[in-house]
Amino acid sequence: MKYKLLAASILATLSTSAISATYQLTELGTLEGAKHSYVTDVSESGHMIGAANGLYNLPIDTSYIDFTENVVESAYSSEENAFELSDKVITFTLDDIENNNAVDNNPDAHDFMVSFLGSSTLGITSNFEYQKLSSLVGVIYNNDSVAEQPLFDVASVDYDGLTRSNTNFYNAVSEDGVSVGWGSAPYDKVLFTPDDEDDAETWFTHEFIERGMVVSADGLQVPLVPEFNEYGGTSRANDIIKTNSGYTVVGNVSIDIPEDRLENIDDNCDNEDEPTSVCINLLNSSASVFNKRAVKWELDEFLNINSTEILGLAFAPDEDETENDAYTSTALAINENGTVVGSSHTRYYNNDSTIITMPVYFKDGNVIDFIDQEDDWISGKSLAINDNEVIAGYAVKFIEGSQRSQFFYHDINTGSTVFPTGYFSSSSSYGNDINNQGYIVGEGEVGVSDNTRRKEAFIYKIGEDKITNLNDLLPCFESDGETSYAYTMAEAKVINENNEIFGVATKTVEKRDTLGGIVTDVNGNTEFESVAVAVKLTPIANGEVDSCSVAELEENERSSASFPWYTLFLLPLVGLRRIFRF
Repeated sequence: MKYKLLAASILATLSTSAISATYQLTELGTLEGAKHSYVTDVSESGHMIGAANGLYNLPIDTSYIDFTENVVESAYSSEENAFELSDKVITFTLDDIENNNAVDNNPDAHDFMVSFLGSSTLGITSNFEYQKLSSLVGVIYNNDSVAEQPLFDVASVDYDGLTRSNTNFYNAVSEDGVSVGWGSAPYDKVLFTPDDEDDAETWFTHEFIERGMVVSADGLQVPLVPEFNEYGGTSRANDIIKTNSGYTVVGNVSIDIPEDRLENIDDNCDNEDEPTSVCINLLNSSASVFNKRAVKWELDEFLNINSTEILGLAFAPDEDETENDAYTSTALAINENGTVVGSSHTRYYNNDSTIITMPVYFKDGNVIDFIDQEDDWISGKSLAINDNEVIAGYAVKFIEGSQRSQFFYHDINTGSTVFPTGYFSSSSSYGNDINNQGYIVGEGEVGVSDNTRRKEAFIYKIGEDKITNLNDLLPCFESDGETSYAYTMAEAKVINENNEIFGVATKTVEKRDTLGGIVTDVNGNTEFESVAVAVKLTPIANGEVDSCSVAELEENERSSASFPWYTLFLLPLVGLRRIFRF
């Protein structure tokens, strides 16, 4: 059932028996010049951060490209074929891109180059002789405005604006607005001459693969430089809390490089065939170069690091294992008690040589791997913890022949772990956040067949053993009483102590091309698409049950299923706390 909104007054708190209360949905806004918006964290005091994706007008540098290369010409031929299959005439040539500035004024040409530079099938994303692009940026939500929060990106020397070349994951915010995230260094276009060549070639290089950052409330950026920083090292910042003396930040950090990895670097990364940083990136993309451990930083009120504590690993590798392989643990969340949760490599229970990643918590110098592997769980992560020492997260097992994620909660005080029933037995589900009242929010799969499955947001109350689809707590219709409600809640990411929920919904809008213009079909009719929007759900008093008919529900199902928004994001959501933490 869905519930019709009958009152405009906002309920400040939601009692434990009022799970059927209706919610009012409010958009948080979208960054100007971006297609999608997401929320990643909200403090109890109301500071909100998130991300934007699908930036329009991404800058394309064509000055270094040889448009006679086979890979470019082959990609263009495929584009021509795609136009023909759509009964369209292609509107640009490669010469238009090279000599007539088509990427700035022809949306088809711009879209082609964005797709080409982002193609892993053609090997372009792993070819550092081509420009690197990123369409994901951090944002701050402030009343009705949305502002970008760049992480490490800098002004380009080749075109106006930022390079738009580095990854950005903006993760958590404290009560007074200090925030954390992590990203890669922006890419520089450099000339490099391989040993067996006479002429210099253009390459794209950067200083480090990933680094955490703390951002003050007024925008001061403080990188979390790892103590082990050979080849740039690595660090990530995933959560932050305000303390009496400053702040505690958790994430992970590089601690060293295994011997075998060092030998690979010495043998291959000699700055002869390609720049050293390119070689490091390629090695790291196939298997982590660095040993990384969960970490807790203590910072003073001026964001100076007072101490760094390595939190450990869930198993003790043998000497030959430490020489051959890199192992990782990561901290994803911390509560007011200082208990940290996350994930860690550990041994598979019936095969010591098999290493898997499992949910853990870090407490009193110990790393506790608490999921019972003998129940066939093979991976997972702890994503959140409340101040009552109850963890929320997910674990993975094979169900009906496929790997499925199942959300759980674990009570540290009692040692009990519960996997609640999801939307149906093989529905993958994820518990993203938990408040002190025991409400868990997340998302689960709806749709029975693999081809029709999509995520829809839920709320769950510990002790009541009932998962509730948040779309059932929204109205059936818009205010006119006839038009189907415009939003479908896809993911619930945060729940505060007022039981306000923050997450991601989808809605249908006019389709826009990569330059931001409205898209029309061959007959000149406007096309439409589904986009992701960051939203807040506020409990409303005196809701009244409004039962939607089966036909109406089916219509809503068809509307929400028209576009699975998360396939656009192409980020491993199952490995992230809220959206971006892994």
